[in-house]
Amino acid sequence: MDAAQEQLENLKQKISQVSLPQEVQEKLLNLLKFPGTGAEFEKLVSYIDFATSLPFNKSSQDILDLPRAREILDKNHYGLQSLKDRVLEYLSVLILHAKSKNTASFHAPILLFVGLVGTGKTSIAYSIAEALGRKIVRVPFGGLGDAASLRGQSKIRPDSEPGQIIKAIKHAQIKNPVILLDEIDRVAEEGRVGIMGVLVELLDPAQNQAFTDHFLDFAFDLSQVLFIATANNTGNIATAVMDRLEPIQMPSYSDEEKTTIGKNYLLPKALQEAGIDSKLISIEEATWPNIIRPLGFDGGIRSLQRSLQAICRKVARKAVEGEIGPFKINQENLGEYLSL
Repeated sequence: MDAAQEQLENLKQKISQVSLPQEVQEKLLNLLKFPGTGAEFEKLVSYIDFATSLPFNKSSQDILDLPRAREILDKNHYGLQSLKDRVLEYLSVLILHAKSKNTASFHAPILLFVGLVGTGKTSIAYSIAEALGRKIVRVPFGGLGDAASLRGQSKIRPDSEPGQIIKAIKHAQIKNPVILLDEIDRVAEEGRVGIMGVLVELLDPAQNQAFTDHFLDFAFDLSQVLFIATANNTGNIATAVMDRLEPIQMPSYSDEEKTTIGKNYLLPKALQEAGIDSKLISIEEATWPNIIRPLGFDGGIRSLQRSLQAICRKVARKAVEGEIGPFKINQENLGEYLSL
């Protein structure tokens, strides 16, 4: 048996050993009847490797514990009580239906978190996944210009590859992950119609149970995926997509809340990232308003996070260059640490 024949037999064995739907198994075995040679055969090997690595029958067990979910939300997010209550209500519905024996007709509402940059849209999605004990995969839509990025390119094309949705399933290695559709309002205008069409299919329970990626060329059941979406605003989202979403407006943070978040969450994290002992730096209380609003009002915490990271990097450099701390940051020397 030559090397090519041996590889062919190994592929047949692999297809037979993996748990696949019967129609998929038959399709893959049929492809091996005329495998081609050279580059064509290598593409076939890659295709079969990808197809057989998909989790057709593998799912994770949800953690149905509301008090634990509340603890996770409080740990990861300061304030935002009305938003947390809404998320806990959402999780309560999921928990009740998961505990019920009659779940076939239930489809979880698809949440769309809408708000300014830095208000916590993405992080709240990660907290929901953590509360349920599910893996989460983020699919970024910012600047996306072609629906093929979501649905894949046919394997007969030279540039063929799977779409981001099926890639997310493969990465998660379960068929019921949380898939975060991030910033769905920021797709490129030239691809907007096609991308919105794919979104309708993904978010519609009547369609997503047989989602076809053009690279795979067979249906994959996405009905157990928990989709969560985010957007800065809803103006660029097609009406048909909005009809399948439940929008939740993200509240802005007050200056007082941002000060607490900065002190208790963001600064310790920035110190850790910079490798700095917390005893090496102190920020005077009167300086926090200037750190929070270096350029005026900002409803989110992204700019505050960047400012604290910049301060910690400057302190790290001073320490490495031999300056002896602790470094006290006040209104007089803040410009030394931040470009104000």
